[in-house]
Amino acid sequence: MQIIIAPSGDIRCIYSEEIDLATLGNPAITRASHVEPDQQGRWWGDLSPVGGPPLGPFSTRSEALAAEQTWLASNWLESGR
Repeated sequence: MQIIIAPSGDIRCIYSEEIDLATLGNPAITRASHVEPDQQGRWWGDLSPVGGPPLGPFSTRSEALAAEQTWLASNWLESGR
């Protein structure tokens, strides 16, 4: 789990349960994206909550989740957006 701590003390990460975030303070957890199926059963990642693009289509939900995490780590986590 990668955690970014800004000079202001704000902390950013892609949520997982590897670390209990409450040990770092009162977490404010917000949704960065949505992974949903379309009418044909293909999976899409919607990164619009953080200003990102749609990702997909993917054959499986796990492929969409992996693409979502990769995009968030590369484009959102360290950018501070």
